[in-house]
This record gives sequence, C-alpha cells and structure tokens, in this order.
Amino acid sequence: MKKAILYLENGMTFEALSFGASGTKVGEMIFNTSLTGYQEILTDPSYAGQFIVFCMPEIGIVGVNDDDIESLSNTPHTSAIIIRNYNDFYSNFRAKESLGQYLKKHNVIGISNINTRLLTKTLRECGALNAVISDEIFDIDKLKSILEQSPKINEIDYIANISSKKSKIHNKSIFEFSNFTYGEPNFKKKIIAIDFGIKQNILNELSSVGLECEVIGHNFDADNLIKRFNNKEIGGVFLSNGPGDPKILKKEIKEISKLIKAKIPMLGICLGHQLLGLACGYETYKLPFGHHGANHPVKNMQTKQIEITSQNHIYSLPESIEEIATITHKNLFDGTIEGLKYKDSPIISMQHHPEASPGPREASKVFKDFFDMVANTN
Repeated sequence: MKKAILYLENGMTFEALSFGASGTKVGEMIFNTSLTGYQEILTDPSYAGQFIVFCMPEIGIVGVNDDDIESLSNTPHTSAIIIRNYNDFYSNFRAKESLGQYLKKHNVIGISNINTRLLTKTLRECGALNAVISDEIFDIDKLKSILEQSPKINEIDYIANISSKKSKIHNKSIFEFSNFTYGEPNFKKKIIAIDFGIKQNILNELSSVGLECEVIGHNFDADNLIKRFNNKEIGGVFLSNGPGDPKILKKEIKEISKLIKAKIPMLGICLGHQLLGLACGYETYKLPFGHHGANHPVKNMQTKQIEITSQNHIYSLPESIEEIATITHKNLFDGTIEGLKYKDSPIISMQHHPEASPGPREASKVFKDFFDMVANTN
C-alpha cells in the first residue's frame, strides 16, 4: 500500500496508507456509525462529494458482492472512505472481489491506518470539515491551496450527474434471504419515482407493497405528471433521497410546489423530505455533523414507540413547519424532525431511511401507509 496524506481545513494532518484508487480528491468529511453494510453505504448516491469516516474499525472483511449495491448506476458515488484497519483478505460466500479492488475499479480513494476515533471526535466538536486526500502530493502548502480553491459541497449540483437519464420500470422486490434472490413484485398501483440519487432498496420496498415504480430523472415536468395523475395513469409521486444542499435545486422545488397544489399523493425520503418543506416555503438548515449511521433512535409520535433507524443526512427542516404539517417522528439524539404528515395535502415524508439498507427494519411501515394513501386517493 502507498503512503497517503489527509489534510483537514482546520489544519490537522494525518499520514495514512492508500488501498483504493490513486490521486488527489477534495470532499466534505463526515462520520458513519454503522457496524455493518459498508458496501451499501459507499454505493448510496447521497454520499456524493463526501469522505466517509467509518467508526467501525475493521472494514473489508466480507469483500464486495453483486447484490448489495444501492445506486442505480451500480457504482459508488462517495469520493473517499477513511478507515482504521483495512482487510484485503475477505471471507464471505457471496463476495466477488476485495473492497480495495472495487474502489480502484471505480476511482474511489480509500485510506487506512487512521485514528478514526480522533477524527470522529474532531467532527463532533468542529462539525463536518472539508478535506483533501492525496497519495501523490505531500506538500502541505499545496494541499491547503487545493482545498481552499475547491468549491464547497453546497455550491455543487451533484444531482445532474447522478439522476437517471432515461425512465425505467423497477421490477424487483425486497431481498429474500431464504434463497438469496430478489422477490417478484405484485403490482396493484403505479407511481412515479423521481430520482435525485435514489437507493435501490427504496424501490424494492415500494414494489413490495404493490407499487409499480416508473423511475424518471430530476429534470421532470410537473404539468405532465399532473395530467397523468388526472387521467388515472399514476396514483402518486415518490421524491427520493440524494446528495448535496437541497436549496441548490431551485427548478425542482418549483415543480414540486405544482405537485403539492395539485393534491397528488406524495412520499418524500431524506432529500425528498427536505424538498417538500422547501417547496412549501420552509428553509432547511445544516446540522453540525449530521446523522449518518444505522443505530439512531426515533420516536414515533403517533404510536409512542421507539424505532431504531438508518440515517444519512446533514440538512434538516425547521420546527416552524408545524404550521402546515404534523410532526410524526422525532430524533431522540437531538430532537430534530424525522417525519411529517401534511395537514391539507396527501403527503407524508421521512428524514431517515425506512428502507434500512443497511440497518434495522422497524420504520418500514411508511411504505404501506403510502400505498394506502395512493389507493384511497385515486
């Protein structure tokens, strides 16, 4: 493994060993607390432009397989991963290659031998930090200059490159561990799924409750969708997760506001949840270091039960949105909004990931709730 350097915008510098692609990359550094599922995490399109610091110290043990890929492009979108110990020797009957081989093939930097506990504590104290990683430049002044001249994550529209270019029908259901294959869906209603960086398992969950998903790109025409809804060709719209600052998607927000006025049943997850709030005039704000992991407790305000959830976001909606929506779920770590049911529209949204990939399945009922909403509206 080659020597590499990690330089943070606060001036901290770490020497490391590179096990992924070579080169120099800049990204926003966040930490993820998940103990399993590193393949699902690094292929989640919501991590575009970010460096993922894994709190789990041992990464690579189960290799990489062909099934646990979350992006529709079947490629990772994170810029780099940062870990404590890398295991090049993998042992799993589904594995096809090592994590290092996979990262090299897809031009993702991976560095190890880093004190990830110190990095995580630093991010908790300072918030998400911009950083640069290189295994070819070792001059700190040059790395500092590269970092200072690079655009910030909230200045970049990642969606244009990640979103689907052509529409398609999703034809898989949830993964069956009894036979290690994806199930066959039984469609009862059709919806449009707008791809801002959608995860495959969200589509699988929608399919599993009977919703046929026609996946379309971010550059959609709301008037066309309203026409199809009125003609009973579709019964609702799903707004997906995705990377970056939601406020950069000004055109998409205007189109979503048209769908809201048309009273089309909608479900938004993560970025989709934020875009719905923005379309109603409630501005998102950035959390210090966000929520990234598969072990976050959320209180269901309707049932009073605690759901352990999978999360990946750094933006949140303000409490003032209670003027137009009922808060259905709250984060027990910091009290931020995790779920909404709009008062005068057939719309529900979740800030966390109820499809839980990776993570627990306690929050997946929202997909059945959305199906019921679609079935009862149209």
